[in-house]
Amino acid sequence: MGVRGRKPERRQGRGIRKHNRKRWIIAIVVSFVVLLVGGAGAIYLKLNANIATFDSAGLSKDRPAAAQADANGDKAVNVLLIGSDTRSGENGKLGGSKSGPIGRSDTTILLHVYPDHKHAVGISIPRDSLVDIPPCLLPDGKWSKDQPSAMFNSAYSMGNTEKGNPACTQNTVEKLSGMRVDHTMVVDFAGFASMTSAVHGVDVCVPNDIYQGDMNPNLGHKGKVVLHAGMQNLQGQQALDYVRVRHGVGDNSDVGRMLRQQAFLSALISKVKGQGMNPTTLLPLANAATKSLTVDPGLGSAVKLMNFGLSLKGIDLKNIQFITAPWKYAGSRIDLVHPDVDNLFAELRADRTLSGVNASGKKPAATPTPSARIDGTGIMVSVYNGTLKGGLAGKAGDILKADGFNVMNETNAKTHDHAVTRIEYGTSAGAKTQADTVAKLFPGAQLVQLDTTGVNVVLGQDFADAAAKGTTASATPTPLPTDLSKQARSADANPCSKLSYG
Repeated sequence: MGVRGRKPERRQGRGIRKHNRKRWIIAIVVSFVVLLVGGAGAIYLKLNANIATFDSAGLSKDRPAAAQADANGDKAVNVLLIGSDTRSGENGKLGGSKSGPIGRSDTTILLHVYPDHKHAVGISIPRDSLVDIPPCLLPDGKWSKDQPSAMFNSAYSMGNTEKGNPACTQNTVEKLSGMRVDHTMVVDFAGFASMTSAVHGVDVCVPNDIYQGDMNPNLGHKGKVVLHAGMQNLQGQQALDYVRVRHGVGDNSDVGRMLRQQAFLSALISKVKGQGMNPTTLLPLANAATKSLTVDPGLGSAVKLMNFGLSLKGIDLKNIQFITAPWKYAGSRIDLVHPDVDNLFAELRADRTLSGVNASGKKPAATPTPSARIDGTGIMVSVYNGTLKGGLAGKAGDILKADGFNVMNETNAKTHDHAVTRIEYGTSAGAKTQADTVAKLFPGAQLVQLDTTGVNVVLGQDFADAAAKGTTASATPTPLPTDLSKQARSADANPCSKLSYG
């Protein structure tokens, strides 16, 4: 009996030890989770502290309409990537300080991510190209005047500050493209060099030996080889030298240099995707980038930056393309070629890839038959000619009247520098629906909501060019020229191809 009576005590003791061991295990797990979460929180706080944002007050009050999300919440996203060549701080050691600290845009790429999130295209805009710069906010709180036919990279220098004026560049790109820029990211020399080191270098092709004299034409002699020809793994200063070098390669032009920048970005994207687009890969890259990164307020946190990066993981390398906006030499400067550049941006606004693929994520609508008619009954429209080509307002008015629209006015716009046709509509119920109906007659038009009555059509140079070709009011898109689409480079292209002009 005595032995039997002690058995429950032994069972109780084992139960206590098991309970204590369970509590000990739980405590370790909880402590580990706390440390893990706390560490991640510390990393995010560190990244957030690194990120600088620019003031959105400098964005234009006359912007293109934002892209509309579909039923699944998917929509196109436009991101403006700006490489600043400011020599302030650590940048002077990497790029030389003789140019002074004033921020200038050395590289500008408009990245268009299509609504299907399976295609993307980056449009390089030559820094010396002549464009119209709209009013921009200056450091003294005043707005600059319109600057027609100004050099593109002067937009970033508006105000002459070390930080530059990314909002002014964004305004300029929006006016040029007719597309709303959702996010803008500015990276300087130090940030770029750190990013390449964070991924342990990028494999790129150097077209020929690059010498010290190529990097610094004022050196006065050829000097030593800085970069050897052939495949090289570059990071830090060497990577920066590769994307900045202009002399000694091809025709020594800035547009040739942009081809190598596109090749480098393709290789960087390939490297990151190859390592796996996950927080483990992206956090070191984000830590390096954010130390020298300036973004719009909409990307002003580590979580937002990370989420944007992860949103691109489903895009195959072959469907990420780069192209330079159509250009031609104009003396020592560069002219953008119209209507080619307008057609290019129209394709993007219509969610079509460079090869004409529907990347909207929606099933294409049935092709209208010749007898198909757009019903404009009850919709009041005023037409304004925003170009120097005479007779366009009447021509557009006739097109609208043929489909039953009530055309109230046919006259000239206040300004005649509109590259892209815009359709303005009010805030009343049904105004957007009416504007969408009008837009069917003006493919590629930019829709803008304003405080107005009825619908206004402000004709741009794209309509003038289409009218000259006899292709106005067509629901069928005009494909891009074959030679233009062939100029595009995909992120999986041969790394030694298309590295220079000449």
